[in-house]
Amino acid sequence: MTTGKKATRGGAKAPARAPQRLAPADRERQILDGAIAYFAEAGFSGQTRELSKRLGITQPLLYRYFASKQALIERVYDTVFAGRWDPEWIGLVEDHSLPLRERLVEFYRRYAQATHRPEWIRIYLHAGLSNPELNRRYIQLVRRELLPAICRELRRECGVAAPDVPVSEAEIEFVWTLHGGIFYQAVRRHVYKARIGGDVLSQLGFAVDSFLAGARTVYPRLLAQHAPQALEAPAPAPVPRRRKAA
Repeated sequence: MTTGKKATRGGAKAPARAPQRLAPADRERQILDGAIAYFAEAGFSGQTRELSKRLGITQPLLYRYFASKQALIERVYDTVFAGRWDPEWIGLVEDHSLPLRERLVEFYRRYAQATHRPEWIRIYLHAGLSNPELNRRYIQLVRRELLPAICRELRRECGVAAPDVPVSEAEIEFVWTLHGGIFYQAVRRHVYKARIGGDVLSQLGFAVDSFLAGARTVYPRLLAQHAPQALEAPAPAPVPRRRKAA
């Protein structure tokens, strides 16, 4: 009677097949791509032994390219989070030749295209439970680069130009309501597998329209309470709007 496993003479199991030979750069990329998929599924508590098994390589070979599990996690962060951040997004938000609504919708379209993917969302949520330092690092990036830029543009939208007046924490929290709401749509889509009516661009437009409608009423009151010196600045000079091609 035969079995599905091959055996050598004497009944011993055949030796494990050696990993396929790859160029060093290709092997490193294979490990990194596999780690992104694995950590998106198992979280950062997943073991490198299991990751190596899934990749069909030995654990010592994995550690030849990444000295420790933490080093591998850092590369995953650099690739999935920092590596997808585009500094040109801020220039788009601050482009006064376009109406603010158009800028915000286009920014969030590009942002969602780069980040609202299953592996990004799942790794972000897993990191919040097991390795919150990665989340804090990314949140600091958003908090430092993006949110103040949107706050300054909201000031202009409300007729306030005060670039020298620091953005208040209350303003930052106000903008988080937009950013966090759009992020949660991605969570519903990629984690809960919820069916969301309408296409992504339409949903972004609705979110931005709702936010701006509320901001025109609430933001001046927020400034009066938390950044009154901003209201003392002269009104911003009008900027010629970019004309659409006929």
